[in-house]
Amino acid sequence: MSVVSPPPTRRYPWRASNSILAMVMLVGCQSYEPVPLDIRTYRLSLDSRLVDTEPVSDFAQRLQASGGDVPTRFDPGDGISSAEGEVLALFYNPDLRIARLEAGVALANKETAGLWDDPVFGFDAAEIISPPTPFEWGAMGRLTIPISGRLDVEKARAGAAYESQLRAVVDAEWQVRAELRRRWARWTAAVEHRELLGEIISQLDEISDIADQLAKLGELNRVERRLLRIELADRQVQSSQASVNVIEAERALLEVLGLPPTAASMLLPDFPGTDLPEVDDVTARLIECNTELAVHFADYQVAEETLRLEITKQFPDIVIGSGYGTQFNDHRVMFGVSIPVPILNANKAPIAEATAQREVVRAQAETAFARIWRELSAANASLALKQAQHAEYQDEVVPLLTEQNTDLARIAELGEVDLFVLLETLTRTYQTKRRLIDLQVEQLDAAITVHRILGPARPERPAPVNGTPGADNPPRESDDALVAGDRK
Repeated sequence: MSVVSPPPTRRYPWRASNSILAMVMLVGCQSYEPVPLDIRTYRLSLDSRLVDTEPVSDFAQRLQASGGDVPTRFDPGDGISSAEGEVLALFYNPDLRIARLEAGVALANKETAGLWDDPVFGFDAAEIISPPTPFEWGAMGRLTIPISGRLDVEKARAGAAYESQLRAVVDAEWQVRAELRRRWARWTAAVEHRELLGEIISQLDEISDIADQLAKLGELNRVERRLLRIELADRQVQSSQASVNVIEAERALLEVLGLPPTAASMLLPDFPGTDLPEVDDVTARLIECNTELAVHFADYQVAEETLRLEITKQFPDIVIGSGYGTQFNDHRVMFGVSIPVPILNANKAPIAEATAQREVVRAQAETAFARIWRELSAANASLALKQAQHAEYQDEVVPLLTEQNTDLARIAELGEVDLFVLLETLTRTYQTKRRLIDLQVEQLDAAITVHRILGPARPERPAPVNGTPGADNPPRESDDALVAGDRK
Protein backbone atom coordinates (compact mmCIF):
# COMPACT_ATOMS: atom_id res chain seq x y z
CA MET A 1 0.00 0.00 0.00
CA SER A 2 1.46 3.27 -1.04
CA VAL A 3 0.85 6.51 0.76
CA VAL A 4 0.36 9.60 -1.36
CA SER A 5 1.93 12.56 0.34
CA PRO A 6 0.29 15.95 -0.07
CA PRO A 7 1.94 18.36 -2.49
CA PRO A 8 4.52 20.59 -0.87
CA THR A 9 3.28 23.95 0.27
CA ARG A 10 4.79 26.70 -1.82
CA ARG A 11 5.95 29.87 -0.15
CA TYR A 12 5.34 32.99 -2.09
CA PRO A 13 7.94 35.54 -1.00
CA TRP A 14 6.31 38.34 -2.91
CA ARG A 15 3.50 38.50 -0.36
CA ALA A 16 5.84 39.68 2.37
CA SER A 17 7.56 42.01 -0.08
CA ASN A 18 4.28 43.58 -1.15
CA SER A 19 3.27 44.10 2.47
CA ILE A 20 6.54 45.84 3.26
CA LEU A 21 6.25 48.00 0.14
CA ALA A 22 2.67 48.99 1.01
CA MET A 23 3.70 50.03 4.52
CA VAL A 24 6.58 52.14 3.18
CA MET A 25 4.26 53.90 0.72
CA LEU A 26 1.69 54.64 3.41
CA VAL A 27 4.31 56.19 5.66
CA GLY A 28 5.40 58.61 2.95
CA CYS A 29 1.88 59.64 1.82
CA GLN A 30 -0.38 62.36 3.17
CA SER A 31 -4.00 61.86 4.12
CA TYR A 32 -6.88 63.89 2.72
CA GLU A 33 -8.93 66.06 5.03
CA PRO A 34 -11.96 67.86 3.52
CA VAL A 35 -12.54 71.50 4.43
CA PRO A 36 -16.09 72.56 3.53
CA LEU A 37 -16.87 76.02 2.23
CA ASP A 38 -18.83 77.80 4.97
CA ILE A 39 -20.18 81.08 3.58
CA ARG A 40 -22.54 81.58 6.52
CA THR A 41 -19.66 81.75 9.00
CA TYR A 42 -17.78 84.08 6.67
CA ARG A 43 -20.86 86.32 6.44
CA LEU A 44 -20.95 86.62 10.24
CA SER A 45 -17.26 87.49 10.32
CA LEU A 46 -17.87 90.52 8.07
CA ASP A 47 -20.03 92.25 10.67
CA SER A 48 -17.44 91.68 13.39
CA ARG A 49 -14.62 93.42 11.56
CA LEU A 50 -15.19 96.74 13.32
CA VAL A 51 -16.23 95.12 16.59
CA ASP A 52 -13.09 93.08 17.19
CA THR A 53 -10.44 95.59 16.11
CA GLU A 54 -7.54 94.06 18.02
CA PRO A 55 -6.13 92.17 14.98
CA VAL A 56 -6.09 95.35 12.90
CA SER A 57 -4.55 97.37 15.73
CA ASP A 58 -1.78 94.79 16.08
CA PHE A 59 -1.29 94.88 12.33
CA ALA A 60 -1.01 98.70 12.41
CA GLN A 61 1.72 98.43 15.03
CA ARG A 62 3.60 95.84 12.97
CA LEU A 63 3.23 97.97 9.88
CA GLN A 64 4.60 100.99 11.71
CA ALA A 65 7.48 98.94 13.13
CA SER A 66 8.39 97.75 9.63
CA GLY A 67 8.61 101.34 8.39
CA GLY A 68 5.16 101.59 6.83
CA ASP A 69 3.40 104.92 6.33
CA VAL A 70 0.61 104.61 8.91
CA PRO A 71 -0.98 106.99 11.44
CA THR A 72 0.67 107.14 14.85
CA ARG A 73 -2.71 106.56 16.48
CA PHE A 74 -5.11 103.93 15.19
CA ASP A 75 -8.53 103.90 16.84
CA PRO A 76 -11.49 103.32 14.49
CA GLY A 77 -13.85 103.54 17.47
CA ASP A 78 -13.98 107.36 17.19
CA GLY A 79 -14.47 107.31 13.42
CA ILE A 80 -12.36 106.17 10.50
CA SER A 81 -10.13 108.75 8.83
CA SER A 82 -8.57 108.24 5.41
CA ALA A 83 -5.20 107.40 7.01
CA GLU A 84 -6.81 104.75 9.22
CA GLY A 85 -8.73 103.56 6.18
CA GLU A 86 -5.46 102.69 4.44
CA VAL A 87 -4.57 100.35 7.31
CA LEU A 88 -7.99 98.71 7.11
CA ALA A 89 -7.73 98.36 3.34
CA LEU A 90 -4.31 96.70 3.57
CA PHE A 91 -5.79 94.26 6.09
CA TYR A 92 -9.26 93.56 4.68
CA ASN A 93 -9.19 94.37 0.95
CA PRO A 94 -10.49 91.28 -0.92
CA ASP A 95 -8.11 91.65 -3.88
CA LEU A 96 -5.14 91.74 -1.53
CA ARG A 97 -6.42 88.61 0.16
CA ILE A 98 -6.36 86.76 -3.17
CA ALA A 99 -2.90 88.13 -4.04
CA ARG A 100 -1.46 86.98 -0.71
CA LEU A 101 -2.99 83.52 -1.04
CA GLU A 102 -1.49 83.24 -4.53
CA ALA A 103 1.87 84.12 -2.99
CA GLY A 104 1.24 81.26 -0.58
CA VAL A 105 0.84 78.92 -3.58
CA ALA A 106 4.17 80.12 -4.96
CA LEU A 107 5.76 79.59 -1.54
CA ALA A 108 4.45 76.01 -1.43
CA ASN A 109 6.05 75.41 -4.83
CA LYS A 110 9.30 76.94 -3.63
CA GLU A 111 9.42 74.81 -0.48
CA THR A 112 8.84 71.59 -2.42
CA ALA A 113 10.95 72.35 -5.51
CA GLY A 114 14.13 70.44 -6.26
CA LEU A 115 13.18 67.21 -4.51
CA TRP A 116 14.66 63.95 -5.69
CA ASP A 117 12.39 61.67 -7.69
CA ASP A 118 10.86 58.87 -5.68
CA PRO A 119 12.64 55.52 -5.98
CA VAL A 120 10.88 52.95 -8.13
CA PHE A 121 10.38 49.40 -6.86
CA GLY A 122 9.57 46.55 -9.23
CA PHE A 123 8.71 42.91 -8.65
CA ASP A 124 8.39 40.17 -11.25
CA ALA A 125 7.41 36.55 -10.70
CA ALA A 126 6.78 33.56 -12.90
CA GLU A 127 5.81 29.93 -12.47
CA ILE A 128 5.91 27.46 -15.31
CA ILE A 129 3.14 24.94 -14.73
CA SER A 130 3.87 22.41 -17.48
CA PRO A 131 6.38 20.95 -17.06
CA PRO A 132 6.75 21.99 -13.39
CA THR A 133 9.75 24.15 -12.65
CA PRO A 134 10.94 26.01 -9.57
CA PHE A 135 9.20 29.29 -8.84
CA GLU A 136 11.10 32.28 -10.24
CA TRP A 137 10.96 35.83 -8.89
CA GLY A 138 12.93 39.01 -8.88
CA ALA A 139 12.75 42.37 -7.02
CA MET A 140 14.45 45.50 -8.33
CA GLY A 141 14.75 49.03 -6.98
CA ARG A 142 15.74 52.02 -9.12
CA LEU A 143 16.88 55.49 -8.04
CA THR A 144 17.58 58.56 -10.17
CA ILE A 145 20.72 60.48 -9.21
CA PRO A 146 20.46 64.08 -10.53
CA ILE A 147 24.04 64.72 -11.58
CA SER A 148 22.91 67.35 -14.13
CA GLY A 149 22.22 69.99 -11.45
CA ARG A 150 18.58 70.15 -12.51
CA LEU A 151 17.27 70.19 -8.94
CA ASP A 152 19.24 73.29 -7.99
CA VAL A 153 17.89 75.10 -11.04
CA GLU A 154 14.36 74.01 -10.17
CA LYS A 155 14.82 75.55 -6.74
CA ALA A 156 16.13 78.77 -8.28
CA ARG A 157 13.18 78.97 -10.66
CA ALA A 158 10.67 78.34 -7.88
CA GLY A 159 12.39 81.06 -5.83
CA ALA A 160 12.13 83.48 -8.74
CA ALA A 161 8.45 82.64 -9.21
CA TYR A 162 7.86 83.23 -5.50
CA GLU A 163 9.64 86.58 -5.68
CA SER A 164 7.46 87.50 -8.65
CA GLN A 165 4.34 86.80 -6.60
CA LEU A 166 5.70 88.91 -3.74
CA ARG A 167 6.31 91.76 -6.17
CA ALA A 168 2.71 91.34 -7.35
CA VAL A 169 1.50 91.61 -3.74
CA VAL A 170 3.50 94.82 -3.22
CA ASP A 171 2.11 96.26 -6.46
CA ALA A 172 -1.44 95.31 -5.45
CA GLU A 173 -0.99 96.96 -2.05
CA TRP A 174 0.37 100.13 -3.64
CA GLN A 175 -2.52 100.21 -6.14
CA VAL A 176 -5.07 99.67 -3.36
CA ARG A 177 -3.68 102.58 -1.35
CA ALA A 178 -3.90 104.86 -4.39
CA GLU A 179 -7.41 103.69 -5.25
CA LEU A 180 -8.55 104.16 -1.67
CA ARG A 181 -7.37 107.78 -1.67
CA ARG A 182 -9.20 108.43 -4.93
CA ARG A 183 -12.44 106.94 -3.72
CA TRP A 184 -12.16 108.65 -0.34
CA ALA A 185 -11.73 112.01 -2.08
CA ARG A 186 -14.71 111.36 -4.38
CA TRP A 187 -16.88 110.28 -1.47
CA THR A 188 -15.86 113.39 0.48
CA ALA A 189 -16.68 115.55 -2.54
CA ALA A 190 -20.09 113.86 -2.85
CA VAL A 191 -20.79 114.63 0.83
CA GLU A 192 -19.77 118.28 0.38
CA HIS A 193 -21.89 118.57 -2.78
CA ARG A 194 -24.89 117.40 -0.77
CA GLU A 195 -24.14 119.90 1.99
CA LEU A 196 -23.78 122.70 -0.55
CA LEU A 197 -27.19 121.89 -1.97
CA GLY A 198 -28.62 121.94 1.55
CA GLU A 199 -27.19 125.43 2.04
CA ILE A 200 -28.55 126.78 -1.23
CA ILE A 201 -31.98 125.26 -0.55
CA SER A 202 -32.01 126.99 2.85
CA GLN A 203 -31.10 130.31 1.23
CA LEU A 204 -33.72 129.79 -1.48
CA ASP A 205 -36.32 129.28 1.24
CA GLU A 206 -35.38 132.67 2.68
CA ILE A 207 -35.60 134.27 -0.76
CA SER A 208 -38.96 132.56 -1.25
CA ASP A 209 -40.28 134.13 1.97
CA ILE A 210 -39.18 137.55 0.75
CA ALA A 211 -40.85 136.86 -2.60
CA ASP A 212 -44.12 136.03 -0.84
CA GLN A 213 -44.05 139.38 0.94
CA LEU A 214 -43.29 141.24 -2.30
CA ALA A 215 -46.08 139.39 -4.08
CA LYS A 216 -48.57 140.47 -1.38
CA LEU A 217 -47.41 144.07 -1.88
CA GLY A 218 -47.86 143.74 -5.62
CA GLU A 219 -44.19 144.27 -6.35
CA LEU A 220 -43.70 140.77 -7.78
CA ASN A 221 -45.89 139.21 -10.44
CA ARG A 222 -46.91 135.57 -10.72
CA VAL A 223 -44.43 134.78 -13.50
CA GLU A 224 -41.50 136.01 -11.45
CA ARG A 225 -42.79 134.25 -8.34
CA ARG A 226 -43.20 130.97 -10.26
CA LEU A 227 -39.61 131.20 -11.47
CA LEU A 228 -38.36 131.15 -7.89
CA ARG A 229 -40.52 128.12 -7.10
CA ILE A 230 -39.11 126.29 -10.11
CA GLU A 231 -35.57 127.04 -8.95
CA LEU A 232 -36.33 125.77 -5.44
CA ALA A 233 -37.99 122.58 -6.70
CA ASP A 234 -35.10 121.89 -9.05
CA ARG A 235 -32.56 122.22 -6.24
CA GLN A 236 -34.57 119.83 -4.07
CA VAL A 237 -34.48 117.22 -6.85
CA GLN A 238 -30.73 117.76 -7.13
CA SER A 239 -30.43 117.25 -3.39
CA SER A 240 -32.10 113.83 -3.69
CA GLN A 241 -29.70 112.86 -6.46
CA ALA A 242 -26.79 114.10 -4.36
CA SER A 243 -27.86 111.71 -1.60
CA VAL A 244 -27.86 108.88 -4.15
CA ASN A 245 -24.37 109.92 -5.27
CA VAL A 246 -23.16 109.77 -1.68
CA ILE A 247 -24.53 106.24 -1.28
CA GLU A 248 -22.84 105.07 -4.50
CA ALA A 249 -19.50 106.67 -3.57
CA GLU A 250 -19.85 105.15 -0.10
CA ARG A 251 -20.39 101.68 -1.55
CA ALA A 252 -17.33 102.02 -3.80
CA LEU A 253 -15.25 103.13 -0.82
CA LEU A 254 -16.40 100.27 1.40
CA GLU A 255 -15.57 97.84 -1.41
CA VAL A 256 -11.92 98.90 -1.32
CA LEU A 257 -11.89 98.89 2.48
CA GLY A 258 -13.40 95.41 2.61
CA LEU A 259 -15.88 96.53 5.27
CA PRO A 260 -19.63 95.78 5.60
CA PRO A 261 -22.28 98.44 4.82
CA THR A 262 -22.79 99.01 8.55
CA ALA A 263 -19.36 100.69 8.67
CA ALA A 264 -20.54 103.62 6.51
CA SER A 265 -21.61 105.67 9.54
CA MET A 266 -18.05 105.53 10.92
CA LEU A 267 -16.34 107.08 7.88
CA LEU A 268 -15.02 110.63 8.30
CA PRO A 269 -14.98 112.86 5.20
CA ASP A 270 -11.62 114.38 4.36
CA PHE A 271 -9.34 114.86 1.38
CA PRO A 272 -6.28 112.59 1.77
CA GLY A 273 -2.95 114.32 1.58
CA THR A 274 -0.33 113.25 -0.95
CA ASP A 275 3.26 114.46 -0.69
CA LEU A 276 5.02 114.24 -4.03
CA PRO A 277 8.76 113.55 -3.87
CA GLU A 278 11.29 115.62 -5.77
CA VAL A 279 12.84 113.41 -8.44
CA ASP A 280 15.97 114.37 -10.39
CA ASP A 281 16.30 111.23 -12.52
CA VAL A 282 12.82 110.02 -13.46
CA THR A 283 14.10 106.96 -15.31
CA ALA A 284 16.13 105.79 -12.34
CA ARG A 285 13.21 106.40 -9.99
CA LEU A 286 10.85 104.32 -12.14
CA ILE A 287 13.34 101.49 -12.50
CA GLU A 288 14.06 101.38 -8.77
CA CYS A 289 10.67 102.18 -7.24
CA ASN A 290 7.77 101.62 -9.64
CA THR A 291 5.90 98.61 -8.29
CA GLU A 292 4.47 97.52 -11.64
CA LEU A 293 7.90 97.48 -13.28
CA ALA A 294 9.19 95.47 -10.33
CA VAL A 295 6.70 92.75 -11.24
CA HIS A 296 7.96 92.74 -14.84
CA PHE A 297 11.57 92.52 -13.66
CA ALA A 298 10.65 89.54 -11.48
CA ASP A 299 8.74 87.91 -14.34
CA TYR A 300 11.79 88.30 -16.57
CA GLN A 301 13.93 86.56 -13.96
CA VAL A 302 11.41 83.71 -13.94
CA ALA A 303 11.77 83.48 -17.73
CA GLU A 304 15.55 83.40 -17.37
CA GLU A 305 15.40 80.61 -14.81
CA THR A 306 12.89 78.71 -16.93
CA LEU A 307 15.26 78.79 -19.89
CA ARG A 308 18.16 77.73 -17.67
CA LEU A 309 16.09 74.84 -16.36
CA GLU A 310 15.17 73.62 -19.84
CA ILE A 311 18.82 73.79 -20.92
CA THR A 312 19.83 71.86 -17.81
CA LYS A 313 17.28 69.16 -18.61
CA GLN A 314 19.14 68.23 -21.79
CA PHE A 315 22.00 66.90 -19.65
CA PRO A 316 21.16 63.40 -18.43
CA ASP A 317 20.71 62.06 -14.92
CA ILE A 318 21.89 58.60 -13.92
CA VAL A 319 19.38 55.91 -13.00
CA ILE A 320 20.86 53.10 -10.92
CA GLY A 321 19.10 49.94 -9.88
CA SER A 322 19.78 46.95 -7.70
CA GLY A 323 17.78 43.88 -6.73
CA TYR A 324 17.59 40.28 -5.73
CA GLY A 325 15.88 37.26 -7.29
CA THR A 326 15.92 33.54 -8.12
CA GLN A 327 15.95 31.56 -11.33
CA PHE A 328 16.17 27.78 -11.55
CA ASN A 329 16.87 27.74 -7.82
CA ASP A 330 19.84 29.99 -8.38
CA HIS A 331 19.89 33.10 -6.15
CA ARG A 332 21.04 36.24 -7.90
CA VAL A 333 21.96 39.81 -6.98
CA MET A 334 21.21 42.20 -9.83
CA PHE A 335 22.64 45.65 -10.61
CA GLY A 336 21.97 48.07 -13.46
CA VAL A 337 22.82 51.57 -14.63
CA SER A 338 21.11 53.63 -17.33
CA ILE A 339 21.79 57.08 -18.68
CA PRO A 340 20.02 58.87 -21.59
CA VAL A 341 22.11 59.99 -24.55
CA PRO A 342 20.94 63.49 -25.65
CA ILE A 343 21.70 63.30 -29.37
CA LEU A 344 18.21 63.21 -30.92
CA ASN A 345 15.71 65.06 -28.73
CA ALA A 346 18.01 66.93 -26.30
CA ASN A 347 14.97 68.86 -24.99
CA LYS A 348 15.14 71.12 -28.05
CA ALA A 349 11.44 72.03 -28.20
CA PRO A 350 11.13 73.25 -24.56
CA ILE A 351 14.41 75.18 -24.93
CA ALA A 352 13.19 76.93 -28.06
CA GLU A 353 9.86 77.73 -26.40
CA ALA A 354 11.53 79.10 -23.26
CA THR A 355 13.87 81.25 -25.38
CA ALA A 356 10.94 82.73 -27.30
CA GLN A 357 8.96 83.26 -24.08
CA ARG A 358 11.85 85.20 -22.57
CA GLU A 359 11.68 87.64 -25.48
CA VAL A 360 7.93 88.01 -24.94
CA VAL A 361 8.51 88.91 -21.28
CA ARG A 362 11.27 91.33 -22.28
CA ALA A 363 8.92 93.10 -24.71
CA GLN A 364 6.18 93.25 -22.06
CA ALA A 365 8.56 94.94 -19.62
CA GLU A 366 9.78 97.44 -22.21
CA THR A 367 6.30 98.36 -23.44
CA ALA A 368 5.12 98.67 -19.82
CA PHE A 369 7.93 101.13 -19.12
CA ALA A 370 6.99 103.19 -22.19
CA ARG A 371 3.32 103.27 -21.13
CA ILE A 372 4.19 104.21 -17.54
CA TRP A 373 6.46 106.98 -18.82
CA ARG A 374 3.60 108.41 -20.91
CA GLU A 375 1.17 108.12 -18.00
CA LEU A 376 3.56 109.99 -15.73
CA SER A 377 4.02 112.77 -18.27
CA ALA A 378 0.26 113.14 -18.73
CA ALA A 379 -0.37 113.06 -14.98
CA ASN A 380 2.22 115.78 -14.34
CA ALA A 381 0.69 117.95 -17.06
CA SER A 382 -2.81 117.39 -15.70
CA LEU A 383 -1.65 118.19 -12.18
CA ALA A 384 -0.09 121.48 -13.31
CA LEU A 385 -3.29 122.49 -15.15
CA LYS A 386 -5.57 121.62 -12.24
CA GLN A 387 -3.36 123.53 -9.82
CA ALA A 388 -3.50 126.57 -12.14
CA GLN A 389 -7.30 126.34 -12.46
CA HIS A 390 -7.74 126.01 -8.71
CA ALA A 391 -5.48 129.00 -8.09
CA GLU A 392 -7.37 131.06 -10.69
CA TYR A 393 -10.68 130.34 -9.01
CA GLN A 394 -9.25 131.18 -5.60
CA ASP A 395 -7.51 134.36 -6.75
CA GLU A 396 -10.05 135.72 -9.26
CA VAL A 397 -13.57 134.29 -8.96
CA VAL A 398 -13.88 133.88 -5.20
CA PRO A 399 -12.88 137.52 -4.35
CA LEU A 400 -15.39 138.85 -6.91
CA LEU A 401 -18.20 136.76 -5.45
CA THR A 402 -17.24 137.88 -1.95
CA GLU A 403 -17.50 141.51 -3.00
CA GLN A 404 -20.84 140.79 -4.70
CA ASN A 405 -22.32 139.22 -1.59
CA THR A 406 -21.03 142.07 0.57
CA ASP A 407 -22.63 144.70 -1.69
CA LEU A 408 -25.93 142.80 -1.78
CA ALA A 409 -25.98 142.66 2.01
CA ARG A 410 -25.45 146.45 2.23
CA ILE A 411 -28.20 147.10 -0.30
CA ALA A 412 -30.57 144.81 1.59
CA GLU A 413 -29.90 146.80 4.77
CA LEU A 414 -31.16 149.90 2.92
CA GLY A 415 -34.42 148.09 2.12
CA GLU A 416 -33.74 147.64 -1.58
CA VAL A 417 -33.71 144.00 -2.70
CA ASP A 418 -33.44 142.77 -6.28
CA LEU A 419 -34.50 139.15 -5.98
CA PHE A 420 -33.18 138.08 -9.35
CA VAL A 421 -29.76 139.63 -8.80
CA LEU A 422 -29.73 137.90 -5.42
CA LEU A 423 -30.77 134.62 -7.03
CA GLU A 424 -28.14 134.90 -9.74
CA THR A 425 -25.44 135.67 -7.18
CA LEU A 426 -26.55 132.73 -5.07
CA THR A 427 -26.40 130.42 -8.10
CA ARG A 428 -22.96 131.68 -9.10
CA THR A 429 -21.67 131.19 -5.56
CA TYR A 430 -22.94 127.63 -5.49
CA GLN A 431 -21.38 126.82 -8.87
CA THR A 432 -18.04 128.27 -7.81
CA LYS A 433 -17.95 126.33 -4.55
CA ARG A 434 -18.92 123.16 -6.36
CA ARG A 435 -16.25 123.73 -8.99
CA LEU A 436 -13.64 124.32 -6.29
CA ILE A 437 -14.55 120.96 -4.74
CA ASP A 438 -14.34 119.24 -8.14
CA LEU A 439 -10.99 120.88 -8.88
CA GLN A 440 -9.68 119.73 -5.53
CA VAL A 441 -10.70 116.17 -6.38
CA GLU A 442 -9.20 116.39 -9.89
CA GLN A 443 -5.99 117.93 -8.56
CA LEU A 444 -5.72 115.24 -5.89
CA ASP A 445 -6.46 112.52 -8.44
CA ALA A 446 -3.59 113.73 -10.65
CA ALA A 447 -1.26 113.91 -7.63
CA ILE A 448 -2.24 110.38 -6.58
CA THR A 449 -1.51 109.14 -10.10
CA VAL A 450 1.94 110.75 -10.06
CA HIS A 451 2.67 109.32 -6.63
CA ARG A 452 1.46 105.86 -7.66
CA ILE A 453 3.67 105.84 -10.76
CA LEU A 454 6.77 107.10 -8.93
CA GLY A 455 6.30 104.35 -6.38
CA PRO A 456 7.33 104.22 -2.72
CA ALA A 457 10.48 106.03 -1.67
CA ARG A 458 12.23 102.78 -0.79
CA PRO A 459 11.84 99.20 -2.01
CA GLU A 460 8.99 97.61 -0.07
CA ARG A 461 8.05 94.11 0.95
CA PRO A 462 4.46 92.97 1.39
CA ALA A 463 2.68 94.32 4.45
CA PRO A 464 3.29 92.13 7.53
CA VAL A 465 -0.28 90.90 7.74
CA ASN A 466 0.77 87.68 9.44
CA GLY A 467 2.93 89.40 12.02
CA THR A 468 6.24 89.00 10.22
CA PRO A 469 7.77 92.19 8.78
CA GLY A 470 8.96 91.73 5.24
CA ALA A 471 7.94 88.79 3.09
CA ASP A 472 10.32 85.96 3.81
CA ASN A 473 7.32 84.20 5.34
CA PRO A 474 4.23 85.59 3.64
CA PRO A 475 0.79 85.43 5.20
CA ARG A 476 -1.01 82.12 5.10
CA GLU A 477 -4.56 81.09 5.78
CA SER A 478 -3.42 79.28 8.93
CA ASP A 479 -1.97 82.38 10.57
CA ASP A 480 -5.14 83.26 12.49
CA ALA A 481 -6.84 83.86 9.14
CA LEU A 482 -5.11 87.23 8.93
CA VAL A 483 -4.53 86.77 5.24
CA ALA A 484 -8.20 87.34 4.70
CA GLY A 485 -8.50 89.68 7.62
CA ASP A 486 -11.03 87.33 9.19
CA ARG A 487 -11.39 86.37 12.83
CA LYS A 488 -13.39 83.20 12.38
